[in-house]
This record gives sequence, structure tokens and C-alpha cells, in this order.
Amino acid sequence: MKADPGNTGHVVVSAGGRPGGHDDGRDGDRSDARGGVRADVRADPRAAPRADPRADARGAAIGPVVINGPARPAGRGSIRRANLGLVLRLLRDAGPRSRARIASDTGLPRPTVTGLVTELIELGLAREGDAQRDGSVGRPGQNVRIDGRALCGIGLEINVDYLAAVALTLDGATVFERRIAMDVATAGPDAVLDSAAGLVREALAALDAAGIATAGVTVAAPGVVDIGTGTVVYAANIGWHGVGAVSGIRSRLGRGAPPLRLENDAKLGAVAEYLEASAAGIHDLIYVTGETGVGGGIISGGRLHRGASGFAGEIGHMPLDPGGALCACGRRGCWETMVGLTALLRLAAAPGDPVHDPSLDLEARLRDLQGRAAAGDTRTLEALDRIADGLGLGLALLVDVLNPRAVVLGGYFTYFGAHLAPRVERLMAERVMAPDTGGCRLLLSALGFTAPARGGAQFALDAVYEDPAHTVAAAAGL
Repeated sequence: MKADPGNTGHVVVSAGGRPGGHDDGRDGDRSDARGGVRADVRADPRAAPRADPRADARGAAIGPVVINGPARPAGRGSIRRANLGLVLRLLRDAGPRSRARIASDTGLPRPTVTGLVTELIELGLAREGDAQRDGSVGRPGQNVRIDGRALCGIGLEINVDYLAAVALTLDGATVFERRIAMDVATAGPDAVLDSAAGLVREALAALDAAGIATAGVTVAAPGVVDIGTGTVVYAANIGWHGVGAVSGIRSRLGRGAPPLRLENDAKLGAVAEYLEASAAGIHDLIYVTGETGVGGGIISGGRLHRGASGFAGEIGHMPLDPGGALCACGRRGCWETMVGLTALLRLAAAPGDPVHDPSLDLEARLRDLQGRAAAGDTRTLEALDRIADGLGLGLALLVDVLNPRAVVLGGYFTYFGAHLAPRVERLMAERVMAPDTGGCRLLLSALGFTAPARGGAQFALDAVYEDPAHTVAAAAGL
């Protein structure tokens, strides 16, 4: 697979195999070749600041951000916390810069910027680095960069086949990561929430041991969710109806639990993918994740698109084959019956084959199918062709309607990019009405199955950009 020189977070799927993760110099095995539990707790990240690989690709202006929209200078009557958040978002989105350049980029007076930067440094959210000249005569200014190595957000994903937790610092370092295989539908909500709370406890204990505070936890769940009440309203593939995920986990954690929120898993995956793609100037994208179901997240103009009632992105239930297979939602011919993981496994292997066993680690099962495809197994290759045909059909419709700059394929699709991509790209080019596929590029996620949990961790940190001082104080228990 060929790396895309203009996009550090994704891989252009014009050739090659499965993309690897980022190599940022941190130790830690991010996968378990045995297919069991994957766990990774890093040493104190404050000891080794991470270089920002996206800094060179960023422009001087403040870029759009997923949750808050484009950052703009605060008005004269705005309170100080808005300007603190403004400077912090600039450092995140546009990279390290001098105080003088921060003042130029935000339009804020230099004395104001000096005071804001000083406060952010005192809060542990920014730090000074190398000297940098901004083109003016005189002594070069000190570079200011985002820090936040002592503050984490936790993302917790509830998937059909597993539970996963990831903790990220404000500067993007992964300090805790664990995934456990679980047949969620069979286990039932109570057992799942018991295990989910246990994963959060493990993460909190690891962060506490490293001296890192927690800003909050975001639960990523499939299906239709009510973010106001923290309820999974309907998730067909795990058999949940009206499950109070947030209240259930909070009650299990007891007093002192960090703030908890709920969001749809695909939307959070889109958040994580956008934070990678925005470095290459991509601010309109569709994230399509291949799981047991098929979910979607839409980023438009740098904002997460929720729709009038928050249900935008239920693309897996587009009825593309009304006479087709029965879907878990009760209808026939939904897109996920054509391209979801269940469809791939049904097409690629007989019912008794180990790749159907949900007690086995999902990535291990996918690596098994990868090996069969590489060995030229006819059934596996024909199954992948069928999946590619279904993907080409659905993606062409989405591109016609939304005209994104990129479609990012995540989940299990990343394992079979070399086989799927050429066929999907050709079908999209044939079916999309606009010339040159409307300028849309097909990308493979470099985050794979970790995207929803990573997006959840980023979402949990969003409060820092709204009110930096209050969030740091609350996380520290002050």
C-alpha cells in the first residue's frame, strides 16, 4: 500500500495491503498475535514529550475542529475562558508557534496572548519549546506548544464482538489501551456493563498510578443513542433496547466517577478520522466502518453532522436490495446485509469455520481470512469481490448526495484494502454523477478498529477547549 504524502493519518488505497498504525517512537506492543486480550499501559508520558508529526503540514490559520466548529477570536465582551480555549485550539489544530504568531493568528493583542499563554502553562496545558523567528528583527520568540501530558480522556467502545478502552492525553499520546473479546449480544446488558465498568476502573487505576488526571469518559455504542439521557435506544446487532449505558456504568463505578457521556460509535470514529485527515486540509468526509453492522459518520465543513434529531449516519440500513437478506433491524436488503462483517463471513466460510466464532479475537479471525486471500483461496476472493460490489454501489450514492473530499473506510475493510480498493474505486467512478468522482478520494483508515474508542477519548477532552481552567480543576478534584 502506498503512503499518501499529503495525509499523515490515512493511506491512499491505490495499491498494497493493510495499513499499519502510526510510528511515533513510543514503546508498546499494540496488538496481540495470539488473538486474546490486548493490553498496553505506557510509562509516564510526561517523561518523553511526543513530537507532532503534523506540524509541518499545518497552515498558520486556525483550522476547523470537529465539535466546536471553526475557532474564531473572542469578542470584546467575551470572558477569559473563551480566549483560553481559542489559544489552546490553535495550538492543537495549527501546531507550535511563538506568542507573536499566536497574536497574529487569533487577532488578539500581544499582552493578552502573553497572559493567556502563561495561564495555560500554569495549568499544564501548554509548554515552551525551541526558539522560533517570526520574520521580525530582534530576539526570536519561544515556541509554545500544546502539552496536557498530565490530563487524559478515556474512550470506551461497546462492540458486537469486543469491549475496548483507550486513554489519550491532550497531546494525543496513548497511555492505556485494552481490548477484550466478548459476545455482547449473548452476554446481555448487565454482564456487558459490568465488564465495561471494569475496563474503566483499570484505565483509571493506570492513569492514577502515572499521576495523570481524567477529564471524562465517552462511551461509544452502536445503533441509535440518546446522548441527552445516555441511553442506547435501539442497537439491533447487540439486541439492546432502551439500555441506560451511562447510568449503568456510573452506578457500577460509584462515587468519584469521572464525567460520562454516550455517543454513537461511528460518529466517534469519524471524529478520530477527521482529526487525522484535517492535517491534509480535508474538512468534508464520510467515515464508513465495517463491523457486524455498517455505521457512518459525516464531517461537513469541519463539523460533526448529527441531523435534526441526532440520527444522521445510519447508512447501514439504506435499503439497497429490498429482496435481499433479512437484516437484524427486521427489514430486508439493508446495505449492511451486503457488506457488513456478517456478510463477509457468510460468503467466505462455512458455518462451522472458526472465523465465525465470536469468542475468538476478531482481529485474529480477520488475519486468518487475510491469509486465505493471500493464498488465493477461491471462496475468500469471490466473497471479497461481492463485498467490493456492494461497497461501490452504496458509496456512489453517498458521494452523490454529500460530495465529500474523502471517504474513509474503517473497521474490517482496512484488512482487505488491496483487494477491495481497485474494484470499489472503479465502481464509484462509473456511478458517481460528477466528473472525477466529484473530487472524492477513497482512503483506508490507519486507526482500524481503534477509531471509535480514540474518538471517544478525544470527545471526552473537548471540555478542556470550552473551559480549560475549570476542566483541569475538576479533573484534579479541586
